[in-house]
Amino acid sequence: MQRALTSALRLARPWRPLPARSCASDGAARDREIQVRALEGPDKGITEILMNRPHARNALGNIFVSQLLEALAQLRDERQVRVLLFRSGVKGVFCAGADLKEREQMNDAEVGVCVQRLRGLMNEIASSAVMGLIETTRGLLPGAGGTQRLPRCLGVALAKELIFTGRRLSGAQAQALGLVNHAVAQNEEGNAAYHRARELAQEILPQAPIAVRLGKVAIDRGMEVDIASGMAIEGICYAQNIPTRDRLEGMAAFREKRPPRFVGE
Repeated sequence: MQRALTSALRLARPWRPLPARSCASDGAARDREIQVRALEGPDKGITEILMNRPHARNALGNIFVSQLLEALAQLRDERQVRVLLFRSGVKGVFCAGADLKEREQMNDAEVGVCVQRLRGLMNEIASSAVMGLIETTRGLLPGAGGTQRLPRCLGVALAKELIFTGRRLSGAQAQALGLVNHAVAQNEEGNAAYHRARELAQEILPQAPIAVRLGKVAIDRGMEVDIASGMAIEGICYAQNIPTRDRLEGMAAFREKRPPRFVGE
């Protein structure tokens, strides 16, 4: 069992450069519903996924989901990505949920495939272990899997109440329930939440990237099992961190009382 766990918890494939892709400043990219932008300067290491489907309030249509899955696949092995931010390019909207107008045109089989793709998308976002991911998606990017994710987040009784009633929550209510970590007052530009998320990204950025990735694996996998198995998962993850240059650099920086210079190796 230990060997199987170790294999399952091993970090994703070794990094390799990916072909250059369009960025948001390119003419063709501006027409895409999903755009990817790597920040520069002091924010280098932060990558944004911009959701830009204004006519449908960023609803999860087939093209939108396909492009989002494509973007996540491209970013999965990029060592330069320390933190991934989801951002809306539509003022006043993050994501309207499933595209019901599009779904109305589907037959039963097509609806089943669509829901399965949405479930796969949510799993891909939640389980992405190679990025220090700011999950603005918990409760904010609605999709398949809510009957399983919400009880794990809020508890069975409250999850049933919210799902059965279809109740809408304000940001403050969502924060009070623990559904989101932060709720902020809106600004004139309508991007206050983005600025708070970017501040959080800047806090994550200087941390040891391998430790952040393994910490995410340990938490996500550990929540699915009993405490003893969770401790075993933590031990396996820590063992992967021991031989890394980053761990030695962190110890040296502490000893020499200087900021660490992590390289993700």
